Amino acid sequence: MRHDIQPNERAYSTKEVAEEVGIATTTVRRYGQLLEQNGYEFFKDGDRRIFVKSDVEVLKDIRDADMPKEDRVKEIVQEQKEMLAGYNSREIAIADTYQSGLQGPDQTKEMFRILVNELAATREMNVQLQNDMTELKTTVSRLKQDHHVISSGVGNFSQKTHTKMDKMMQQQQEQYEELLQREKEKSEYLQKEIQEMREEQKKEWQSQNDFNERLENTVKHSRGTLGKLISLFRK
Repeated sequence: MRHDIQPNERAYSTKEVAEEVGIATTTVRRYGQLLEQNGYEFFKDGDRRIFVKSDVEVLKDIRDADMPKEDRVKEIVQEQKEMLAGYNSREIAIADTYQSGLQGPDQTKEMFRILVNELAATREMNVQLQNDMTELKTTVSRLKQDHHVISSGVGNFSQKTHTKMDKMMQQQQEQYEELLQREKEKSEYLQKEIQEMREEQKKEWQSQNDFNERLENTVKHSRGTLGKLISLFRK
């Protein structure tokens, strides 16, 4: 277990580490996985990594390494194991001190220093968790607000579209009825004109028939008178 955190040391989120190191968040996660696969220890909150300053420096070291990343990672993990071995030896000495009693002010000071470090690490983790929770709540709230805005926009657009379509259909219906009425009036007018023409033609035909009959009667009468005159001369 790691005990190398300093009092009041800052904890970094993955996003903050990416900005500090100058790499993408996906690269931070890839380096973290590569370190853990080789035995590197991170502070953890469940499955989530909590980065401290020393971890940031390690990621910078990997970023700037001239050798293959995997080889440099193995060296860093070995360095961490050697460093933590020193802390573990000191913890054993403190455990013996608990059993045999404190033998001097130096041991008491050392014990309190370690306790302060642990407390500072815990406090920093809690602060980071609170910051993450606040950021998460803000993001969720923003997403809800965006969803509400989008839903309202879609609803308003749909309502406006339906209103516009209804208005267009109403206008088309009115235009159709107006056109139908015009055609009906035109048809009635044409029928009336045709009827008048027929009646006028009928009158002309009747007048022509009357004229023909009078002409025929006149011709017949003329023939009868002419015949009488001819018979007188024959006598």
